Amino acid sequence: MDMNNESENELPSIQLKIERRSSHPWIFQKMVEKPRGNTGRVANGCIVNVVERDGKWVGRGLYNAHSRIALRILTAKQDEAIDRQFFSRKIQQAYQLRQEILQLNRVTDAYRLIHSEADGLSGLVVDRFADCWVLEFFASGMYYLRETIQSVLLDLAPQSNFYWFAEDHVCKQESFDCRSPAPPEPFLIQENGLKFRVAPGSKHKTGFFLDQRDNRRRLSQFCSGKTVLDLCCNSGGFGIYAKTLGKAQEVTGIDLDEQVLTLAKQNAQLNQATIRYIQADLFTWLRDIAPSGRTFDVVILDPAKLTRDRESVDQALRKYRDMNRLAMQAVAPGGILLTCSCTGLVSEADFLDMVRQAAWQAGREALVFQICGAASDHPFMLHASEGRYLKAVFCRIL
Repeated sequence: MDMNNESENELPSIQLKIERRSSHPWIFQKMVEKPRGNTGRVANGCIVNVVERDGKWVGRGLYNAHSRIALRILTAKQDEAIDRQFFSRKIQQAYQLRQEILQLNRVTDAYRLIHSEADGLSGLVVDRFADCWVLEFFASGMYYLRETIQSVLLDLAPQSNFYWFAEDHVCKQESFDCRSPAPPEPFLIQENGLKFRVAPGSKHKTGFFLDQRDNRRRLSQFCSGKTVLDLCCNSGGFGIYAKTLGKAQEVTGIDLDEQVLTLAKQNAQLNQATIRYIQADLFTWLRDIAPSGRTFDVVILDPAKLTRDRESVDQALRKYRDMNRLAMQAVAPGGILLTCSCTGLVSEADFLDMVRQAAWQAGREALVFQICGAASDHPFMLHASEGRYLKAVFCRIL
C-alpha cells in the first residue's frame, strides 16, 4: 500500500469513549467509538486521526476495528504526517542508537533495528542479518506500509534484500493475510568473532535469536575448563560460545527439533567447536540421567515461549518450575545455572518466585547473582514495558 496522499485533516477521525490518560501507544477496542456519520467505513490498517470524546486531539496512528488493539498511536504531534519522511526519521533515529551509541558494528553484522513501540513504530520489528532485513509484522497497518518501510531501509543499505512474515496468530488477531516471499537460502552472520548460519523463513523465525547476544558472551565467562549442558540449544549459540570463547572442556546440546540441531551442528563446524548434540525431550532426558548422578558444571535452560494467553500463565509457570527443578538436579554442587524466559506475560517477579519453588523442590539452594534481559538493541519505553520480555537469571546452585 502506498502512503496516504491525503492531508492530515482529510484522514478519517476516530473518537474515543474516554478521556485519554496514558501515553501508551495502544488503545483497546473497548475504548473506541465505532466510526459513524460522515466518516463511514474505515479500512482495516489505515492511518487515522484520534480524538477524545470531546474532540480534543490525541494523536495519529493505525486503526483496526478487528483487533483487540484498535489503535496504535504513532505520533502525538498534530503537525506530523505519517509519511515516508516520518518512517525515515524513525528508522534513522533507531539506526543511530544501534551504530553511533551502542556501536554494534564493532561486534556483529546482525542486530535488531526496530523494536516496535520502543522505536516509535508499534506493530513492527526489523532485524538485520548481514545483507538481509527481516521484517516481522504485528499490525495489519504496518504490513500494508511495507513497501515504504523497505524503501527507507534501502537508503541505509542499498544492496540489501528482504524477507517478511507475520505469525499465524497475529494474522488471525489482526485480520490480514501476510504473504511472505520465498525465504532466502541460509547464509552467514558474525557475532563477537564467531560465525553462525541463519535461515529466515524457518519455523523458528530466523533460527537465531539476537536478544541473547550479551547473555551468550556473559555465560561464556563461567565456562573455562567446565562441563556444559545447553538445554533447548536451538541453533547452538550458547554452547558454541561456551566451547570457543569460554574454553569449556565439554559441551552437550539438547533439543527436540531435528531441524535446528542440523543447523547447530553446522554452526559448531563453522567455529571448529566439538560439541555433542542429542535429539531428545529435555524432561525425558533429564529424568533418564538422574539415577546415574551425572551432573554438569554449567547448565543453560532457554526454552521457547510457553504461552501467549493470559489464561495460561499459571500453567506456563508450572512447566517452567518442572523443567527448572530437573535442570537444577543436573547442576554440580557450586555450579552455574542460567535459566531464561522469553514469555512476556510471565513477570520477572513471578519467574524468580518460580525459581525459588523449583530450588526447594529440587532440594537445592539457588543463589541469584545476576538478572539480565535482552541485548541493548532491544530497548523498551517505561510507558510501554511490553518490550521488556526476556528474563535471564544467573544462579549458583548449592
